[in-house]
Amino acid sequence: MPVYSIRGVDVDFPFDAYDCQITYMDRVIESLQQGKNALLESPTGTGKTLCLLCASLAWRRTFGEFLRGGRGGGRGGGGSQQLHYGSQPLGSQQSGDSESQQQHSGYPASQQQHSGYPVIIYASRTHSQLRQVIKELKATSYRPKMAVLGSREQMCIHSEVSKLRGRAQNNACHFLCKKRRCQHNNVVAEFMKNKPELGSKPFDIEDLVNIGKGKPNGPCPYYISRELSKSVDILFAPYNYLIDPGNRRSLNSIPWDNAVLIFDEAHNLESICADAASFDLHPNNLTACVAEAHECIKLCSAKRSIENSADKQFDPENYAILKALLMALEKKIGELVIESKELGYTKAGSYIYDFLSELNITSDTSKKLIETIDCASLLLEEGNSAETGPGVQAKTTVSRLESIREILDIIFRGGGQDHAKYYRFHVNEFQQTSGDALKVLGKSSRTLSWWCFNPGLAMEEFLKLGVRSIILTSGTLSPLDSLAMELNLEFPVRLENPHVISPDQIWVGVVPVGPSGHALNSSYRTRETIQYKQELGNAIVNFARIVPDGLLVFFPSYSMMDKCIEFWKNRNHSSSAAENTIWQRICKHKQPVIEPRQSSNFPNAIEDYAAKLNDSSTSGAIFFAVCRGKVSEGLDFADRAGRAVIVTGMPFATPTDPKVRLKREYLDKQGAASNNNTKMLTGQEWYTQQAARAVNQAVGRVIRHRHDYGAIIYCDERFAWSNYQSQMSYWLRPYIKCYSKYGEVVQGLTRFFRDKATSDPLKLKQTDCNDCIAPVTNKCMPQENLSDLAARAQNECPQITLSVSSTTKRSNFMKLAQITPANRSTLTTKHNSTSMSQLFSEDQLSQDTKVVNMTDDVAVHGHLKEHTFKPLGLKKAKLMDRSKDAVGSDDISAKSPQNIESRTLARYQGEGSTPQSKKCTTEKACGKNEGICEKSEGQESNSGTAFLRLAREKLSGAEYKEFVEFMKALKLKTMHIKDSLEAIAKLFSSPGRLPLLEGFRVFVPKNHLPLYEQLVQKYSVCSA
Repeated sequence: MPVYSIRGVDVDFPFDAYDCQITYMDRVIESLQQGKNALLESPTGTGKTLCLLCASLAWRRTFGEFLRGGRGGGRGGGGSQQLHYGSQPLGSQQSGDSESQQQHSGYPASQQQHSGYPVIIYASRTHSQLRQVIKELKATSYRPKMAVLGSREQMCIHSEVSKLRGRAQNNACHFLCKKRRCQHNNVVAEFMKNKPELGSKPFDIEDLVNIGKGKPNGPCPYYISRELSKSVDILFAPYNYLIDPGNRRSLNSIPWDNAVLIFDEAHNLESICADAASFDLHPNNLTACVAEAHECIKLCSAKRSIENSADKQFDPENYAILKALLMALEKKIGELVIESKELGYTKAGSYIYDFLSELNITSDTSKKLIETIDCASLLLEEGNSAETGPGVQAKTTVSRLESIREILDIIFRGGGQDHAKYYRFHVNEFQQTSGDALKVLGKSSRTLSWWCFNPGLAMEEFLKLGVRSIILTSGTLSPLDSLAMELNLEFPVRLENPHVISPDQIWVGVVPVGPSGHALNSSYRTRETIQYKQELGNAIVNFARIVPDGLLVFFPSYSMMDKCIEFWKNRNHSSSAAENTIWQRICKHKQPVIEPRQSSNFPNAIEDYAAKLNDSSTSGAIFFAVCRGKVSEGLDFADRAGRAVIVTGMPFATPTDPKVRLKREYLDKQGAASNNNTKMLTGQEWYTQQAARAVNQAVGRVIRHRHDYGAIIYCDERFAWSNYQSQMSYWLRPYIKCYSKYGEVVQGLTRFFRDKATSDPLKLKQTDCNDCIAPVTNKCMPQENLSDLAARAQNECPQITLSVSSTTKRSNFMKLAQITPANRSTLTTKHNSTSMSQLFSEDQLSQDTKVVNMTDDVAVHGHLKEHTFKPLGLKKAKLMDRSKDAVGSDDISAKSPQNIESRTLARYQGEGSTPQSKKCTTEKACGKNEGICEKSEGQESNSGTAFLRLAREKLSGAEYKEFVEFMKALKLKTMHIKDSLEAIAKLFSSPGRLPLLEGFRVFVPKNHLPLYEQLVQKYSVCSA
């Protein structure tokens, strides 16, 4: 395993790093050492998550070893490979043992003794994304003490409380724990005492849940995670746990001072921060709160009459006051004079305090109200439990009063009013329908809103807590300037990384006109015209014909998508009624799927897309979706799933929307009030850049890994404008070509896909990026048949070995020495022609490895100096698979929509992939260097032993026994060979088992090799 010395920090990396990966890790370490904030953009497929983990954990280790256990097979153990990079060796420094390493951490030794070790807090948007991050951590040599935070909804194992959702579940949990009536929570302390090593190895939420469910009264996973978070090196959590003030307060055990905050997938962070600091009080919600307060009065009166209690918590008068205040608030909102329904009623943010003070709701009285609401929530839960048992059939309205509590928290945060200058007070009236409950009751249909227009408020809270660095990273952060200004933070460290793909893997074109020569422009002036809809539809018909497999089409909005599809279903290409409609012509080439508005229907749409994509009767499927929708945000359309993406226009927000209009006015006012030396974002710039970021996110669905290829088609003439192109992702800009004629687009796109179809699909992998694991067995090893391997497996089954011998590793490295290093890419300007076999003799390979010094010999922008070379890893892992989002993960068990999507996409990606060639690159060594092959045979004379040794390493004990049973069935012919091979290939299809899947083909009889090749093709994506 290579070790790179970057800014004096030794970074263990699982395989040879690309230039852009080294540059990325350099920026991460620069940010951490200097205590500065960073904005880091790196395209999907460049391994940013792995780089982020390795760089940050390597920096953390410079302070001292990880808590409760070391790095678990890191540098210096397990056959790790340290190589000398540059002219001067750095030696073999141990983490935290040298004074120089302490200096590289950015702290003097005396200060470190008092400050303690900094905690890394790694946040992402969803638990599915965090699961993938933890999976990446497992692939590294680092074993920090870790914890992962989740919600009760995901982690509760109580038979009754687990059935609840939201606040009702939280309240039921609090109630049972307070009464010591949760058997799972009662045993957590004892469990933690007996399991001090918990957290020293990577785990995810499902692992904790399995611990709890392992016994009838197992410990509570939720509170285990909370206990673990009190002492960790790295903590994984969703965004809302950090940004939401209430959730953040519950994490009071975290040493925020000197902590490092990492926000992955941070392209929507500013909107998430603004939403967390804002609120909308809807009339239905307010009415439900009044009803809950009334229910509390009845519950208190009944409780007092039965128990004769004088407890103030059960004083009906408190809830009567609460009800009266809520009714007065409802009335006051209805009395506001709204002169224009379109504009609503708008005031400065500070008006909220004058408005509430008339109801005697102030900073002081709000504390009493919050206390009363807390008691009301528990009272309502207790009342529900008394009627139906603890937590069963609890009313979902329990959470309504909690929303009032959250509103008071936002308004009176910190007891001051300074933050009000970043807000706007707005009341909007919406149209009531005839069956609206509010209209029946004769009540107003007005929503009171208090919108925050400064997302930086949440970031300022972190600075007050004393965090050391804040790192924001994503594949689509551009434009960086606007993001930095929105968050109101200084980001001295910035990076816009190029991609690792070569130019022939991508086609990007701006299409200003359609087939008839009419302009394609989706602005509000032209998007409703018949000419525009017809021209766009005919263009998509042609693209559906040219693009193979999966095609994604993104519209600016749902309404625009619906209108276009409705038009295409009823409109012919010409006036002839006998001719097919535009929609029929699209369906002739690809079967359509339309993104549903309701998120609950989305998993079905994904399943439908998967089925249609694999339908051999057509040339693929076409997914009609919207920017900022579900398709554009969370899915991985790699390989066949997304060969091209069409963007039909700029997804500008509705300019008349009150929130959009007020945001633009706010920014313009801020800019006018600032001095000329301070760069401020204008309302128009924000408006344009929000649309550009949504486009960047949508086009990022394709080109998901190093070997992927695809096309990006911008069907709007405005994309040719320089001010729009400057806001596109940095890595994409060099490939953009603006066409003047539609015919040129068709010719260029046709040529691109024709060339990709006719070229050898393995050629790219073997010449440009040989980062696939070489099979353990190959033609350099003696051939064994299935019967011999079956006998050997049966005999060696009791002997479980956990590692491959050093001899095998050395042999494999000699084979890999014939492969071109990963860094020989278009990013590298100079190449060293010396072969790896010449550079490393057998004696050198057996010695301790050396550090790769990335400080002396690599330019900051990632270009290599002429006299340098990069190391080769012992096992060259697939970057394309390590860097995919959550697709193809077999360890996902929860039946959430995201998991259904991941499993589905993994299935149809695998079916279209190209099988690995039996004649692997190592065969080249056999033909050109017989000595190497002879050495390999001498060192590992029995290929069956080598394969079984690796099988025992990769499989669990139960899985290995299952493998042996399949081999016995083959030997005794008690099972059809087709079924046996299918079962074995499926067993080898889990992540990290590609060497087994590839290597087993050596033992397959020649007459059954075509069958096994199909199985390799089917399962290779999952096993990478």
